[in-house]
Amino acid sequence: MSRHIDVIATTISGSMRDWGKTKHIVPLFAEHGEDDVRLFTVDSHREARRKACELIRSGSRILISAGGSGTFNSVLEGCYDAQSDLGQVKLGFLRKGSADLIGKVLGMPDEIEAAVEVFVNSIRNNRVIPCDVILATSEAGDSPHRRFVGYGGAELFGEIPHYTENRFIKYYKGILSQLFGDLGPFFVGTNLAIWARFFKSTGRHQRQWRITVDDFVVAHGCFQAMIIVNGDLGPNLPFARSVPLGSGDFYLFTIRDMGTVNLYRQLKHAWDASMLDDPTRWGFESFRVKNRLIIRPDDDGSFPVNVDGSTFECRGSASFEIIDQIHLLTR
Repeated sequence: MSRHIDVIATTISGSMRDWGKTKHIVPLFAEHGEDDVRLFTVDSHREARRKACELIRSGSRILISAGGSGTFNSVLEGCYDAQSDLGQVKLGFLRKGSADLIGKVLGMPDEIEAAVEVFVNSIRNNRVIPCDVILATSEAGDSPHRRFVGYGGAELFGEIPHYTENRFIKYYKGILSQLFGDLGPFFVGTNLAIWARFFKSTGRHQRQWRITVDDFVVAHGCFQAMIIVNGDLGPNLPFARSVPLGSGDFYLFTIRDMGTVNLYRQLKHAWDASMLDDPTRWGFESFRVKNRLIIRPDDDGSFPVNVDGSTFECRGSASFEIIDQIHLLTR
């Protein structure tokens, strides 16, 4: 029996090859006997969020995001904007972007034909896993809060989306992804953020941070990166190993500032996980958060927070806590 499935796809995300995936989605579902599939193409994350809200309010219960992490979290936000009971909603991640960490963890193939087949089997057999939803709240700023799953962060991790997420950059991301794989744009964005930090910091005092976990101050100082994950995101972000996405807690990983010269070495040891073997040497610390995480710069100024690939502008402090769970389609 065919089930009603709604797909929200961003027009430009991922590699140039990924741009052509959209036109195949509905025909491929039809080949597997799923004829009740609607495809909605949008040009921005804001449109994806608005469309998801509209679909949930109209009764949609199987919703697939076709894009990258930013599209996926925009669809997630739209689900919550609808103010409906999401207990029966199943949310899917069709990989059509860069990084796609959640999609990879869910076992979704990059090839569109294989991905649709996995979705069909997952939907028919009700293969879902619970995933915690994290609420990020700014003490002050234009937007009071954001919801996300996957990863987030501040300092270097908060600055990377500035170099990867505007519409012009979407085009060069497509070229970089085509040439260097789906992590190509992330590494280019990382390098641009590093050099921007280097030039901005010349002659200035480094920003000091105070980190509070579950009402206890656990760290204070200068950090190159603060990375938040709500579970194991696979080999591309190999910190919270074997922790389920729906564990009920989440983690903060920090990389202390040991100078720009050492930063590249620190990042190398972070990406291959060797940093975990000698954390003190590389300025690496980890904190398990059961209730609430608060990060506050000593100057109470403004700073960007990364919410799974998009920017959330904060001021004063940013707090993070798990507010809900949502069901994700898995292989």
